[in-house]
Amino acid sequence: MDVFPDRLRAGQPYPLGASYDGAGVNFAVFSGNADGIELCVFGDDGTETRLALNECTDEVWHGYLPDARPGLRYGYRAHGRYEPENGHRFNPNKLLLDPYAKKLDGEVVWDDTLHGYTVSTDEDADLTFDERDSAHAMPKAVVVQDNFDWSDDRRPKTPWTKTIIYEAHAKGLTQLLQDVPEAERGTYKALAHPKVIDHLQRIGVTALELLPIHGFVQDRNLQEKGLVNYWGYNTLAFFAPEPRYMATGDADELRNAIRTLHRAGIEVILDVVYNHTAEGSEKGATLSFRGLDNKAYYRSVKDQPRYCVNDTGTGNTFDLSHPRVLQLVADSLRWWAESFHVDGFRFDLGCTLGRDGDNGFDPRSGFFDVLRQDPVLNQLKLISEPWDIGPGGYQLGNHPPGFAEWNDKFRNETRLFWKGEGQRSDFASRIAGSADLFDERARRPWASVNFVTAHDGQTMADVASYEGKHNQANGEDNKDGSDDNNSCNWGVEGPTDDPAIIGTRGRVIRSMLTTLLMSLGTPMILGGDEFGRTQEGNNNTYCQDNELNWFNWDHLESDEGHALSDFVRRLTAVRRHYPLVRASHFLHGKVEVAPGVLDIDWFDERGEHLSDEDWGNPGAKALTMRRVRKRKDGTLESVTMLMNGGAEPISFTMPGLTEERYLVIDSADPTAPEREVGETVEVKDRSVVVVVDVGSISSEEGQAG
Repeated sequence: MDVFPDRLRAGQPYPLGASYDGAGVNFAVFSGNADGIELCVFGDDGTETRLALNECTDEVWHGYLPDARPGLRYGYRAHGRYEPENGHRFNPNKLLLDPYAKKLDGEVVWDDTLHGYTVSTDEDADLTFDERDSAHAMPKAVVVQDNFDWSDDRRPKTPWTKTIIYEAHAKGLTQLLQDVPEAERGTYKALAHPKVIDHLQRIGVTALELLPIHGFVQDRNLQEKGLVNYWGYNTLAFFAPEPRYMATGDADELRNAIRTLHRAGIEVILDVVYNHTAEGSEKGATLSFRGLDNKAYYRSVKDQPRYCVNDTGTGNTFDLSHPRVLQLVADSLRWWAESFHVDGFRFDLGCTLGRDGDNGFDPRSGFFDVLRQDPVLNQLKLISEPWDIGPGGYQLGNHPPGFAEWNDKFRNETRLFWKGEGQRSDFASRIAGSADLFDERARRPWASVNFVTAHDGQTMADVASYEGKHNQANGEDNKDGSDDNNSCNWGVEGPTDDPAIIGTRGRVIRSMLTTLLMSLGTPMILGGDEFGRTQEGNNNTYCQDNELNWFNWDHLESDEGHALSDFVRRLTAVRRHYPLVRASHFLHGKVEVAPGVLDIDWFDERGEHLSDEDWGNPGAKALTMRRVRKRKDGTLESVTMLMNGGAEPISFTMPGLTEERYLVIDSADPTAPEREVGETVEVKDRSVVVVVDVGSISSEEGQAG
C-alpha cells in the first residue's frame, strides 16, 4: 500500500504541471479564482489521498511531493464559489484532470456524476450543485519523465516550396495494413512501418499531417448511439498523446515513429484543437478547466457569464485573451515541438484563436504574436484553418506572415471547373497561387495550402461519383454534413459498370489531381485519394471508426489503384523537377522574362490572349496557363497547362513556338510516355495536358507587343 505524507512541501510555481526532479515531484496548477486546490494521488489499489496545495504564487497553486516517482497517478480538486450566474463553477466533489497532464490512465466513463450540477431537463439545471464524487469516472494524469534520446535525429526542414502534405488519420492509415503485426495496426508504431514509408516516398509526399492525436474524449451522445468520435476534435489533454493509438502504452513509440519518418525525409505535422475543449457548453461536464477556473479558461457571453460563447459550434470557446490560457497553448505547442520533434501544426478553427475577447479576429492577437516571436515555434510549419462560425468568421488570406492557410476557394473553384461550371477568371486566380488573397506583407505562394479534398468532406473518388451526401450511417437522418459539395456523379449515383461513366470519372479525378499538384501554392493530398479511396458518399465521417474510414491497402494493389498512385507519383516528380511549378514568388504577368514574354500568361484554346469579355464568358471551358523563367544558361523554360473543362475534345494551339516542346502529363492518358508535340495539342474532354518547353521562345512571339 502506498504511503504519502500528511503535508506537501512548498514546491515551485514553475513549470506548470507535474515535474520529476529525481527526488520527488513538483505539482503546479493555475487557478485565479479558486479558494483552494487539493492534489489527489492514487495508489496502486485505487485509494485516493488528498493533499492541500497550500502555496499560491501569481495565481499558481503548487507543492512538492518527496519520493514520488514517474508512474504516479493524480488529479486535482478545486474549492471555491459555485456561482454559475457569475461564471464560477467550483465543485470539489469533481476530480479534475491536470491541464498539463502528459500521460493518461483510463478514459472518461460517462455518467451524470461528471457534471458539476444535478442533470435534469430543467433549463436551469446547471444552477444546481451536485455532491456526488466523480473520481471513478475520470481518467487520471500520470507523472512522466522524458528521457528520449534525440541526438541522432535530424529534422527534414523541407522548404515550403518543396512541401507536399499528406493528410491522414493515425489509426485509419494502418488499421487494415496486413504487413503490420495485428497488435500494432492502427497505432503510432505502425506509422513508421516500412510499407507506409515506402508508399509515402513513392508518391512523393514530404509531410504527414495527422488528424488530432492529443488526448480526447468520446462524446456521450455518440456512444449512446453506438458510434465514436473518430476524428478526435474533442481535446481534453493538450500535452498527452491519445492512448487509443498506442500499441505498448509508451509514448516513446510515437517518438520513435517520428524519428524514423524523419530519417526517410518525411516531416510530421499535427492537427491541433485549441479553440475549445471536451467539456461542452455551460451544461457540459466538469472534467478539468471548468472545475479549475471556468471564468478564466472560457469566453462567456457579455454581461451573462453563466453562458459560454460558442464560436466553435461545440458549446464552448477557449479564451486565449487570458495570459494563462495563452501560456497553456504555447507550452503545449513547445512540448510537442521539443519532446516529440514534430515539424509543424495545423490549427483547427484558426479564426477562434485570433479573437481577443469580443474584439473580433485580429492578425495581431496575442496568439499570433506569441507564435511569431517564439524561437522554437516560429521555425516550424504553421497552418491555419481560417474560419469558424463566430462573427467575422471567414478570414482566408488575413493571417499574419509566417502562417499558411487552408484555401477552400481553391477547392471550390477546382471542383467547379472540372464539373464544367464556374468562371475561368476565378479558377485562374486559384491555380496561380491566389495572389489576390495572399500577396501582402511579403507573404509567398506557399501560404496557400491548396486542397481539393480533406478529411471533412468527400474523398476525390466520391467527388466524381456522388452528387448528394449519403450520411445515414451517422444517425442524424442524413442532415449532417455539407449540402454543397460541387460534385458530380456523371450519370449514376455511386458505383457503376458503365465504361463511359467510369472513363469520365477517371479523367476528372486525374485532372483534379493534376490541378492540385501543378498549381502555385502548397498542395495537400487527402490520404487515400492517390488510389481511389471511397467513403461511399458519406461527407462527414467524423463518427465512423470502421472500414468507411480505414485505408483499404488491397485497393492500392489493384490495377486501378496502382495506376492512379503511379500517376500521382508522376505528378509529384514533375513538380519536383520544374521550379516554375513551385515558384517561390507570386507571378503577376507583369515581368517580361524575354521581350514580349511574361512570367505568367493566359490564353484560350486558339493560343490567343483572353480579353475581359473572354474572362467573363461563363460558357467558355478552355484555358491555357503558361509560366516562363530564364534559366542560368540564358535559355527559357516554360510549363504550360492546357485545360479543357468541357464535354468535348478541344484542339489547343500552343502559344508561341520553341525549339523543343514535350508533353509530360496527360490526364486522359495517364500512362502516356513523355513525347515531343507540335504546335497543336489535342486535349480530351474533362482533361488537362502539361507541356514543357525548353529553348528559345519563337521570334514571332518575342517580337509581339
